Amino acid sequence: MRVLSLIFGVLAALGLLLGLLPFFGWLNWLFVLPPAVLGLIFGALSRDRGAVTLSAVVAALGALRLMLGGGVL
Repeated sequence: MRVLSLIFGVLAALGLLLGLLPFFGWLNWLFVLPPAVLGLIFGALSRDRGAVTLSAVVAALGALRLMLGGGVL
């Protein structure tokens, strides 16, 4: 479960890098928030603090990007 949570966290972080580019903010809905939430869940189940921290930071930055771009009101 630890490896799975880290994989989801890294995939979400890579999606976040792409989602920070102009006109690609909509990718946060598909490639950032769902994997980050799954990484949070699997990290919490496996009690891996590193994966939980990574997923939480990525999810917060993705949500912030969506709020600044008008994707979440």
